Amino acid sequence: MPELPEVEVVRRGLGPHAVGRTIIGVEIRDPRSARRQAGGASGLEQMLVGTTVTAIARRGKFLWWRLADPDGADTGHALMTHLGMSGQLRVRSRAAVPAHDAASPGAAAPDAAPPDVDLPADLRAPAPSEGPASDPVRHLRIRLALDDGSHVDFIDQRLFGGLWTSPLVTADDGRTSAWGSPDDLLPRDAAHIARDVFDDAADLPAIARAIRRRRAPVKSLLLAQDLVSGIGNIYADEALWAARAHHATPGQALSQVRAHRILRACRAVMERALAVGGTSFDALYVNVDGRSGYFARSLEAYGREGEPCSRCGTALRRQVRSGRSCFFCPRCQRRR
Repeated sequence: MPELPEVEVVRRGLGPHAVGRTIIGVEIRDPRSARRQAGGASGLEQMLVGTTVTAIARRGKFLWWRLADPDGADTGHALMTHLGMSGQLRVRSRAAVPAHDAASPGAAAPDAAPPDVDLPADLRAPAPSEGPASDPVRHLRIRLALDDGSHVDFIDQRLFGGLWTSPLVTADDGRTSAWGSPDDLLPRDAAHIARDVFDDAADLPAIARAIRRRRAPVKSLLLAQDLVSGIGNIYADEALWAARAHHATPGQALSQVRAHRILRACRAVMERALAVGGTSFDALYVNVDGRSGYFARSLEAYGREGEPCSRCGTALRRQVRSGRSCFFCPRCQRRR
């Protein structure tokens, strides 16, 4: 499923097209993608039509849209977006969206944001990258029509993701709630999610101490969204390889220095992934313009069973723990 870098790529790509735009229509093609919404599909439409997107924020793998009413006041709710296993947000320009179906094969790439839209640096469109366009859209679930004639399509093949609104609450620590957030408010449905390693308010030494208080394997702790959010199977394996740590090492067996080193490795690995658009193994994850990420070409451990470790040449191994594959170097990542 998309992890922190992939969701952040989507957030940055979506911002120039959505921030400052008014949602003028909501088309629910599959009510299952609005199942978390109070009042179901009709409730989602009532909550969104006529609102203006003022910001797009992210904590871990959760993305949300801040909304203002026609008078410019905050609605007190945010539009939650979770991509699940295969969710995509795709922007379709007016020219690229046939009136009968925005999901037509061969749709063109979206237009650039209007030059007069003043956006913060972290919401400006990333530099274009080379790479294959995604497959034609076949699993459109929800379409949001914007006032400039464009659409944002939520596409989800496996139906684990969804869109819904959630009331805003204040972050426990009173600090800016998330990457891209204008204040300390965040959706109630994301309040239980810990800060991620990209968050300026994340206290990495404190997270390291929390990891050391638990007996579970360190990889399981990196995946525990109540400790640190946004890390999934791919980046956990990559960070543990970079930090030379075995995935089954109990948190209590780590020193503070070593636990902190692992968290810094998580951040460094995901920063590199973000720079190349994330990791795409298939057409299930793409950016809002339909392009894939290329970090799969730089993976050191994940998915490389039997291949030589780039550090020592030892064949990488794969173990399954708690139903998850763990890829590691048996020489560089000895269990202590």
